[in-house]
Amino acid sequence: MKIEDVKDLLTAFDASSIDELSFEQDNMKISLKKHAPISGQAVSSIIPMSPQAASPPVATQEAPLASSVQNTADTSATEETDNRHLFTVTSPMVGTFYAAPSPGADPYVKVGDTVDEETVVCIVEAMKLMNPIVADVKGRITKIVVENGELVEYGQPLMIVERT
Repeated sequence: MKIEDVKDLLTAFDASSIDELSFEQDNMKISLKKHAPISGQAVSSIIPMSPQAASPPVATQEAPLASSVQNTADTSATEETDNRHLFTVTSPMVGTFYAAPSPGADPYVKVGDTVDEETVVCIVEAMKLMNPIVADVKGRITKIVVENGELVEYGQPLMIVERT
């Protein structure tokens, strides 16, 4: 079995509803198992937007350091308050992001559109299967993070929704 075959097997397993898979061939054995969602519902990721985490403040003297740390703490508290209202729609699988149901069609949603828990916001194609992605929250689309036709990874942010 080639590495490409193993990658294809992993992609197919990730995109399927199968929870456990065992595969044996010659001298090789592969066992895959998905973890069950914690609450029995679909697992969604909330990824806080924190630009401060990427570039912490740098100080050269002791007094400015204390001031800088205090300002960072104040900014972080404000960002946490703001981020509680934001929800990140993430890709549940590896695949290709499509903003519309077909080429030339209007996109499912645009920035500024209001959505609810059942609103389809895009599709992710994996292994020739079109998988609808829903918003999971009531709110307003504030940002579409990826471009139409872009390859996406598992857990990659697709859209930011401001909760209402």
